[in-house]
Amino acid sequence: MSENLPADPFLDGLPTVIIGAGPVGLAAAAQLVGRGIEPLVLEAGRHAGAAVREWSHVRLFSTWAEVVDPAAEKLLALTGWSKPDGSAYPAGGDWAEKYLQPLADVLGERVRYGATVTGVSRTGRDRVVDADRGEQPFTVHVTGTAGREERILARAVIDASGTWSTPSPLGGDGLPALGEKAAADRISYRVPDLKDPAVRARYAGKRTAVIGSGASAFTALATLADVAKEAPGTHAVWILRRGISGSTFGGGTADQLPARGALGLAAKAAVDNGHADAVTGFRTSAVEQTSKGLVLVGEDSRRLDPVDEIIGLTGFRPDLTFVDELRLALDERLQAPVDLAPLIDPNVHSCGTVYPHGVKELSHPEEGVYLVGMKSYGRAPTFLAMTGYEQVRSIAASLAGDREAAERVELTLPETGVCGGAGLFDEPEAEASVGGCCAAPNALQIGVGAPASSGGC
Repeated sequence: MSENLPADPFLDGLPTVIIGAGPVGLAAAAQLVGRGIEPLVLEAGRHAGAAVREWSHVRLFSTWAEVVDPAAEKLLALTGWSKPDGSAYPAGGDWAEKYLQPLADVLGERVRYGATVTGVSRTGRDRVVDADRGEQPFTVHVTGTAGREERILARAVIDASGTWSTPSPLGGDGLPALGEKAAADRISYRVPDLKDPAVRARYAGKRTAVIGSGASAFTALATLADVAKEAPGTHAVWILRRGISGSTFGGGTADQLPARGALGLAAKAAVDNGHADAVTGFRTSAVEQTSKGLVLVGEDSRRLDPVDEIIGLTGFRPDLTFVDELRLALDERLQAPVDLAPLIDPNVHSCGTVYPHGVKELSHPEEGVYLVGMKSYGRAPTFLAMTGYEQVRSIAASLAGDREAAERVELTLPETGVCGGAGLFDEPEAEASVGGCCAAPNALQIGVGAPASSGGC
């Protein structure tokens, strides 16, 4: 399980390249520094946490205690950094400004901004060539803000680029709905910041379709309901591909992440109080522009009443284009590492059956390359920051040759209270029978020796 790159002084002198200066990418860098391994973080944005900043108005349903990596905290402590109240819930902007940027600043020149990775391969070897492949360093092609191209050699590569840049389309078949691209100026794939006057004006007094069934959809419904209380005519049409069951709104008061449970209850209140109508079993096939607004057409030929705006929150998917020359073993459905996919498959798993994992589940035929964080989950939606921190701790230990630490589990996740799998969306009755809310929660633990038997989402 330990890193198997040959003991070559040239390779040992190369950095481990980390793609993305988000929460997990920066945690990976902190873990590597703690192991005496030199990281180089390549971030396409101008600041740390560039993607997080794009949802700076959205409050996390995890507390500060759950979103600060232990190795990163040790680095920050050397600067006199004051850790926020562990029981408080940060918004994305807080997370970026009070934790991610200070961490990147501590790492200093190990973090490069405006550096977009366009390709990763082995030096002199495309994915077809076997000869001496494992003895070659990785080559990372980068384009800077001025369009300058360069090639960086690396001992190992950790791809923590996330999935934020590739939201899933509206179409129920995973493809853009007919007319979706043409109506792009009236479709958003992000939770809108309705405290921004310009954004608020876009939705106030309008009919908005919200497509999706996760926490982002809950947030959009709840915030639109708040606008409706002050702006008559504001109304949401909540579109679900499945039916409504006991688990549709999450775990409620039984959710071990209380803020997430409260969010589901707020979405339910939006429907119960008449600020939103739910349309179930609807898979979008087309978006038609009419004189009265946008008309959504389902695969069953149903046509919904016109809406003014659409918020598509149907999940994200990984961008694999720039790692196409690497030999990756990815599940054909989730686009997650093959050993990880069965553990997180939403067609099968609910909250209590996903457990912390590390280098073993994240390894590929191409030794020395790892997809981590949200990107490692492919299209599965159940990722938590704590899971990513455990991933990179294990990988850093492996790269350092510490097999025992790499195999050890140092994280216990809480039971979440959100059950049911996406594979049951045609059968809400079956979904409700999965077991309702989860069993009695386990306490959150981060540290050496935490047991491996807990679940979480």
